[in-house]
Amino acid sequence: MSRLPDAELAIMKIIWAHGGGEITSAQVARELEGKKDWALTTVLNFLARLTERGFLSVRRAGKTNIYLPIINENDYLQLESKSFLERLHGNSFSSLVAALYSGAAISQDDLAELKNFIDERAGDGA
Repeated sequence: MSRLPDAELAIMKIIWAHGGGEITSAQVARELEGKKDWALTTVLNFLARLTERGFLSVRRAGKTNIYLPIINENDYLQLESKSFLERLHGNSFSSLVAALYSGAAISQDDLAELKNFIDERAGDGA
């Protein structure tokens, strides 16, 4: 699975938010209204690329293409998060948190929430 460019990721987020079921290009275009100024042909090109790259399957129903996600959102997010951590922080989670904290992108409340998450995952509960 390859990393998605931002425009294709925007399309996939709409498809994933749709519940992972079938969706038409017209539905995708409607969801993009007010968010992106893309013509329907642009949306169709992105959907074709996503199909070629193996993120979507497509079937024809009359004159309409119906798309279905092949890659689920969680799988993609795990891959993208791992890649981000490796590329920018040398696979160091503490480096990521330190960068967020020193850049004021993470608050004390965020750190407390992170600590609770880690404690719960570790089975500590404290």
